Amino acid sequence: MNRTRMSNRVPRPRGGASGGRSRRPAPQGEFALPRSITPALPAVENFADLDMPRELLSALGSQGVTVPFPIQAATLPNSLAGRDVLGRGRTGSGKTLAFGLALLARTAGRRAEPGQPLGLILVPTRELAQQVTDALTPYARSVRLRLATVVGGMPIGRQAAALRGGTEIVVATPGRLKDLIDRGDCRLDQVAVTVLDEADQMADMGFMPQVTALLDLVRPGGQRMLFSATLDRNVDLLVRRYLDDPVVHSVDPSAGAVTTMEHHVLHVHGADKHAATTEIAAREGRLIMFLDTKHAVDRLTEHLLSSGVRAAALHGGKSQPQRTRTLAQFKSGHVGVLVATNVAARGIHVDDLDLVVNVDPPTDHKDYLHRGGRTARAGRSGRVVTLVTPSQRRGMSRLMAAAGIVPQTTQVRSGEEALHRITGAQAPSGIPVVITAPVTERPKRRGAPVRGRRRAPSASRRPAARPPVTDAAA
Repeated sequence: MNRTRMSNRVPRPRGGASGGRSRRPAPQGEFALPRSITPALPAVENFADLDMPRELLSALGSQGVTVPFPIQAATLPNSLAGRDVLGRGRTGSGKTLAFGLALLARTAGRRAEPGQPLGLILVPTRELAQQVTDALTPYARSVRLRLATVVGGMPIGRQAAALRGGTEIVVATPGRLKDLIDRGDCRLDQVAVTVLDEADQMADMGFMPQVTALLDLVRPGGQRMLFSATLDRNVDLLVRRYLDDPVVHSVDPSAGAVTTMEHHVLHVHGADKHAATTEIAAREGRLIMFLDTKHAVDRLTEHLLSSGVRAAALHGGKSQPQRTRTLAQFKSGHVGVLVATNVAARGIHVDDLDLVVNVDPPTDHKDYLHRGGRTARAGRSGRVVTLVTPSQRRGMSRLMAAAGIVPQTTQVRSGEEALHRITGAQAPSGIPVVITAPVTERPKRRGAPVRGRRRAPSASRRPAARPPVTDAAA
């Protein structure tokens, strides 16, 4: 296969030369997209039309991925040829494979030295890092590339050991990667392909100084790709400084990123909001409820459990093992309601999730777009419902205007037909439940049992428990 080699790429000076080029007019809140000097290669209709290793093409078939999404079809011919890419597409549009396949194809056949990865994917959150790793693992295995996930909240020693053992691709959050570099466990001077996923959120979270410091450490002249569901002036610095003559592809503008969804603003009275929230949570099917603070998430979760709703909390105050377990329980259906802060607004993919509820309205339109993006994935339909009290109505109107959305507005009360029609709300059972961790069966030891120790009765022998109801099956 005549695959373009990374060594053919012409090195460029640090900072990029594209900052002074003419730019297209931009809507308010967004930066002007750069013009490409070199014409982009045309989009493809099938993965087989791409210049990729046969093993990657076979892995795509094995995973049931047959036709590229628009952002993949448009960017992959160019990224496989070594071009820098600036890609914007709505959540669920296939961005991970758009950059991941190019990164894997251009790294295939190379072997990393200890502590010196060859490819880097920077993401803002642990959840997104894990999702990217999970999505790319089968394809990385097909071309014998090793992946390592480097995030906070997990033992740093294990991550350092993985890097020392040699890994070609690192998926990392900026803070933890910086820690490993400061410890001497990782160097970036051999990184030839760098990806920034959800760069706008990294800017919003204050990661920009760390991101630019890390990008300054990667190999000069390497390939850079920046993908996100929204792009605004916060990432203009990154585009001007680090992308050289990029191929620009925008599936749709930020304001149109949720066109497959229904948007509902439900006007509620403050005294009735709690009851309405509980009835929505008791509906059939899974949903995510967003609140502003960790304390509010914990309080609502406890209330829902006591009301008979199988709910679990997800926020930054939870340990990474707790967060991982909660997400697994939600995806498996063991938990029906995920109550979360914005930590869940990106990087969580759940099939057939048709409802997202903003119990607390988001603070800006980007948060709204990303919260809502947990439903209507990959072109499917979904609903986003926001509960708004009288004092919040004016701010919500401004937010919707900034997002380019005209919602359906309805006055609702708990127990009324309108609330049920829009959300599926129903009265909860009122029988408290307790969500327990899955039971893992330990292997039996060989030899005689220890005498004098009473064996605890198995779950099947215990008498039926009275409320609260405990269900340990995952």
